[in-house]
Amino acid sequence: MKLIDSFISIEELNKMSSRMFGGLVKAVVDIEKGIMVVDAAMHADEEKYLIDQGSKQDDLWGINFYPDLKGDDFIEFDSLINVRPRLNNLTRGIEDEMIRKKIIDIVNKLVKK
Repeated sequence: MKLIDSFISIEELNKMSSRMFGGLVKAVVDIEKGIMVVDAAMHADEEKYLIDQGSKQDDLWGINFYPDLKGDDFIEFDSLINVRPRLNNLTRGIEDEMIRKKIIDIVNKLVKK
């Protein structure tokens, strides 16, 4: 696992993706702190790491990166940790457009393409 609070290169994400089935990199984004953790087998492990670092669970959202893909296909909003009935998110996706926008803004800041 790696905490990303300044930036990560697309090349580094590519190396990480080669170790995962399907060529993806799992990530959990803290939408309040503007940071993320990448490169774990499970989103839940990344979520726990950020909570241990002081993040609030309601601010954490799971995504996947596909470093070989471009545009909208680069980020997939899909994780079991996103199922949060108390926040009106009833699916593995992220239903709130504003939360997806925050995540995209953070990713664009942290991932150097």
